[in-house]
Amino acid sequence: MTMENAPASVSPVPGASAPNGRIAASLATAPPSLVWRRAAFLLAGAAQLITISALVSADPIPATWASLLLAIAPALVTAVAYFGPARVNTWAAVAGLAVLVAGIAGTITHTGLFFLPALAALAVATVTLWREQS
Repeated sequence: MTMENAPASVSPVPGASAPNGRIAASLATAPPSLVWRRAAFLLAGAAQLITISALVSADPIPATWASLLLAIAPALVTAVAYFGPARVNTWAAVAGLAVLVAGIAGTITHTGLFFLPALAALAVATVTLWREQS
């Protein structure tokens, strides 16, 4: 595909435009746990949407405490760990680990397995947050 009629402000080379350069520079100066917290937030949100869809589907899963916990809490807690102030991030990550472990243990046969990648990302984020604070 040729870019003959592209406007002058659009660069055909990825990373060459100014906004992409600013994003790359901000990620280079960001703490290492930020990437893991973002991954945990996105993965928990996606798994939470799957759980909500399973609860309201034509053949719903049982509305137990664990499935309702996984339908409500993971994205909120990981959002606090990602967007919250620095003094709250570690505690929110630990709370997120507790929520995910309890929810996965309760719904292992239904939708709990969808939260395993979020649990792994949040565990790595928690360890890196502890290392950054020390």
